[in-house]
Amino acid sequence: MSLPGPDWSAAEIIAHLRSIGTEANRAGMARFGINTATALGVGNSDLRPLARKLRKNHERALLLWESNIREARLLAAFTADARKLTPDQCRRWSGDFDSWEIVDGVADLFAETPFWRELVAVFAADEREFVRRTAFAMLAWAAVHLKKEPDATFISYLSLIETHADDERNFVRKAVNWALRQIGKRSTSLHVPALALSRKLAASADKSARWIGKDAVKELTDARTLERLAARKA
Repeated sequence: MSLPGPDWSAAEIIAHLRSIGTEANRAGMARFGINTATALGVGNSDLRPLARKLRKNHERALLLWESNIREARLLAAFTADARKLTPDQCRRWSGDFDSWEIVDGVADLFAETPFWRELVAVFAADEREFVRRTAFAMLAWAAVHLKKEPDATFISYLSLIETHADDERNFVRKAVNWALRQIGKRSTSLHVPALALSRKLAASADKSARWIGKDAVKELTDARTLERLAARKA
């Protein structure tokens, strides 16, 4: 087989993944709470460089996703073209989510679509744990990477964070916390309302909301966070 490259088919990629996967890697993934039911045992340290060699190919990415193999689905997320995704495709993919790792890999892709805000609303309203996590993983990624998005967009999402702060499911509450912290660190203008919400949640009678709030307060009041915000403002 030739070296990995843009001309590789989905079948060739999967065959390559099968050849380099190990049981030791699968065991390591399981220790991090990753669903290994369809995993071949290829770590992200191999998948990311492979994705760069394969480059973007949306049609191939769709085929990789349909394989139902953990590594192939991550490569689908890394090599799909956000400009070619449709809302229906995103919703179909979300119905397949079965691991926090897949969610977080795909959330980055979804947040690059022009309709990402529509997806956040749909996914946050969904009762499925991994689908709801997607909404907040998208917000966390968007707060860091969508530099041209106005701060007002993220202020508007603080109410959504408050609404779902009482979701006690582990993978949801961690993503809600993640989104709150990233929004609060985006700019000085967002830091103030995000910290105010964090303190409100920290005083909540609800256990999940209280954990989310306390953890966010800790990071948003950390000296290093404040220094970075001050430097950014200057």
